[in-house]
Amino acid sequence: MKLKSIWLATLLGFIATPAFAEDAINAGDTAWIIVATALVMMMTPAGLALFYGGMSRYKNLLNTLAMTFVAYCLASVIWMMWGYTLAFGTSKGGIVGGFDHFFMSGIGVGSVSGSIPTLVFALFQMTFAAITVALVLGSVVDRMKFSSWIVFTILWVTFIYCPIAHWVWGGGWMGEMGALDFAGGNVVHINAGVAGLVLALVLGKRIGYGKEAMFPSSITLTALGAALLWFGWFGFNAGSQLAADGVAASAFLVTNTSAATAALVWMFCEWSATGKPTVLGIASGVVAGLVSITPAAGFVNLPASLVIGLGAGALGYFSVAVIKQKVGYDDSLDAFGVHGMCGIWGALATGLFANPAITEGAAGLFYGNPGQLWTQIVSIIATAVFTAVGTLIVVFVTKAITGGLRVDGDEEIQGLDNALHGERGFEIM
Repeated sequence: MKLKSIWLATLLGFIATPAFAEDAINAGDTAWIIVATALVMMMTPAGLALFYGGMSRYKNLLNTLAMTFVAYCLASVIWMMWGYTLAFGTSKGGIVGGFDHFFMSGIGVGSVSGSIPTLVFALFQMTFAAITVALVLGSVVDRMKFSSWIVFTILWVTFIYCPIAHWVWGGGWMGEMGALDFAGGNVVHINAGVAGLVLALVLGKRIGYGKEAMFPSSITLTALGAALLWFGWFGFNAGSQLAADGVAASAFLVTNTSAATAALVWMFCEWSATGKPTVLGIASGVVAGLVSITPAAGFVNLPASLVIGLGAGALGYFSVAVIKQKVGYDDSLDAFGVHGMCGIWGALATGLFANPAITEGAAGLFYGNPGQLWTQIVSIIATAVFTAVGTLIVVFVTKAITGGLRVDGDEEIQGLDNALHGERGFEIM
């Protein structure tokens, strides 16, 4: 009888332990977030590099890859030195984190954030910082100095990305206000899109823009890049739940649905307007749908994701094919048209469709909480204004440090692959 009691107590102890654990490592959650981190890492030097590289002209393909790679490398180092603590350190007035984790001070192998090691959480967040600054590149390929891009990346990640990440996810004022941004509508896409537009306007148009054809170097590479982005985005969105649970599964589902819907809508819009459904249009539609669902992924159900994808495909196409042409700015690879505009739509849609049955306490206009839509609008305006003004300051500081932002005319005409790197992506016979 005594032996049976010992076995029963032991068994109950094993069963009950997780229920009493708070901020204890869960092996399943940890394994999933490690995989999600690897997926998001792949999005920058693989997915985005190919997506952007294929859309750039043949003479600037390698330069586009190099700038994407160096953005990832710089963000990786900056994040572990001071970026993480600025974003997730002890809040200073809700504006920025303190220096309590400078050079990852105070964080070791035993540190835990929720149910995963803090080191894994920090790495996961690092991949977001890296892809955000890399997205900005899409507005200025073909004409920015490599040295200026390096300085810009360091300053922008430090002074623009980290504060906004803190506002939303690190205990800052925007999160406290109740703004919903599951995986980066404000932090990543609106932020990057607005920054890209500012940088493009300051740099000016490419030589020959609007007067000569500027054909992509390889739509094949762009399509492959879009597929890798789509694949990695499951880690981006579903991983942002920071747990292997039902909300992560829902985020996975709505992410795929929105991307597929937006691709079809963009394709049909283009087909109707031009008579030809292009591969570039389908790939761009995929990314537009992924961008728009990002802030909403953990808050909305399947029907909402269909509506979000439909809006993303139509808005993305209209922004690129109509608005940019009418206004006349040179956003080389449509970073603002896709990420900025569709990020805004996604943030607004979160305020409309957030469903408390998915995540408790998150309710939008259509679920009895009209105030959430207003909160989302405030968050969008605040992000856009801070990013625009802050990026402009960063641009002028970069210009002062490097002596200019733009390559000279001869280098631009020759192509940056050869002029800046001494290499060629393609051999033209």
